[in-house]
Amino acid sequence: MIGKNILVFTKMHGAGNDYIYVNAIAQPVDNPEELAIRLSDRHFGIGGDGLVLIKPSRVADFFMDMYNADGSRGKMCGNAIRCVAKYVHDRRLTDKVELTIETLSGVKTLQLHLDASRQVASVTVNMGPPIFTPALIPVLFDGDKMVEAPVEIEGKKYTMTSVSMGNPHTVIFTDGVSSLNLEKIGPGFENHPMFPDRVNTEFCEIIDRHTLRMRVWERGSGETLACGTGACATLAAAVVTGRADRQAKLLLTGGELSIEWDDVSGDILMTGPATFVFDGQVNL
Repeated sequence: MIGKNILVFTKMHGAGNDYIYVNAIAQPVDNPEELAIRLSDRHFGIGGDGLVLIKPSRVADFFMDMYNADGSRGKMCGNAIRCVAKYVHDRRLTDKVELTIETLSGVKTLQLHLDASRQVASVTVNMGPPIFTPALIPVLFDGDKMVEAPVEIEGKKYTMTSVSMGNPHTVIFTDGVSSLNLEKIGPGFENHPMFPDRVNTEFCEIIDRHTLRMRVWERGSGETLACGTGACATLAAAVVTGRADRQAKLLLTGGELSIEWDDVSGDILMTGPATFVFDGQVNL
């Protein structure tokens, strides 16, 4: 029997973007903001990019409630939602291979791809359409779209394209992304006053029209090994600036994601892995 002060959790990752997952249907969680900070610490906690609570939903099969490593609440995470799908299917909370999961940025539809043992190996998520309207991202910018706009961050000039995938992103196209010092330059973008809700920043190098390499600085978590919404935002930005076709492979530090911007529906489809790491218990 598990004591009331013991929290049961599962560590999972999508392309290296790792979160701590809790079945909050069976075990409700108090003070998730404080708990996210404590558990995400990679030295004194479990370690992760944040905390994800799997909850019931009145409008979908499940609700994903996520918190960044700094305790701030996130609206959507493309890598985390794939792991939620794997969790609920492989733990037999559902037998569906097409799921709906509610997030703070709306209900997402997911298609589960099973391996020979009927476990979830990868997931395709309909991420919805990219949003370029500045007020809806949000970004303080005069104009219909912030595309290839000049900006100065800590004395250096950049050109960036801003887009929302349910959370705010800005994309910088540059060479040599592997050598960038994101610890130094990332906070300047994240906390720039033109982004009232802060921003996730993607640094993208074009390999060819079907292959893009990127690194990401996530608001509230710092550099992460992957960002699903960021990969979608990067492809959308690459398409509108004429750098890539509507279907491409995104090479992230932690793995690969396949992104397609459907020209009929206008939705972006993201396919990528979902990986179980370990189960555990922590004394609260």
